[in-house]
Amino acid sequence: MSIDLHIHSTFSDGTLSPSRLVGLAKAKRLTAISITDHDTMEGVDEAIRAGQNIDLEVVPGIEISAVFGQLHVHLLGYYIDQKDRKLRSTLEEIQSARVWRNTKIIEKLQEQGVPVTLEEVDQKSTVGQTGRPHIAQVLMEKGVVTSIDQAFNRFLARGCSAYVPRKVLEAVDGISLIADAGGIPVLAHPATIDNSLRKIPALVEQLVPCGLQGIEVYYPTHSKKNQKQLSRLAERYGLVVTGGSDYHGDIRPGTMLASGTNVYVPSIVLDQLKKRLRR
Repeated sequence: MSIDLHIHSTFSDGTLSPSRLVGLAKAKRLTAISITDHDTMEGVDEAIRAGQNIDLEVVPGIEISAVFGQLHVHLLGYYIDQKDRKLRSTLEEIQSARVWRNTKIIEKLQEQGVPVTLEEVDQKSTVGQTGRPHIAQVLMEKGVVTSIDQAFNRFLARGCSAYVPRKVLEAVDGISLIADAGGIPVLAHPATIDNSLRKIPALVEQLVPCGLQGIEVYYPTHSKKNQKQLSRLAERYGLVVTGGSDYHGDIRPGTMLASGTNVYVPSIVLDQLKKRLRR
């Protein structure tokens, strides 16, 4: 049986609610999942309640964007106390910065003659946070672009005409934020940081003394060779191994939860994560 410790809901940039994700995971015969929305844990309680109703284990989680030097990295956090005061305060600051960013992006689009308003974008996110994927949905519905990917490639991605940088934490601060809230900090999808993985050993070597405790090894774009390399790196530094699908729902056609040919995450991963938590 597979598990999936990297899933996004409507509380960030996914298209399914936490409850529907739990139901889908059960239908796919997964035994445990984690909702790891971007910079928010607002959907965690709903997922946990839904999981209890159908006997599916839900691990409290989050995905935090960060920077380390010139590298943009993502940090996964598991078993976090979402009531932690510092965590809540920091996440509120990040969400406020997102609102500012959305406004600036829309201003840039309007300057280019693209007919989009903040009100239209907000309607695409009835719960949780609003961000670039919701802007992309509006652009697609208006016929400005034909797909979400095209919206990013033409307007919203770094270096494009409507791109606006946003507030992100330093990786060291993100690791501390997760750890101080009782969680386990994990480096997410290393191959998306550097497809060759050449930069990853040096990155891990620098982040381990700062409190990094795990590496996401199982991921849809990680080849078997990548998985072996990352597993050896985790073993070298005594880190836990995690994995997941990074499922966002319909916004990314052709993707699915961690089962079948997409990516398989063995249940022993969760056992090791729990052992690290008890330690």
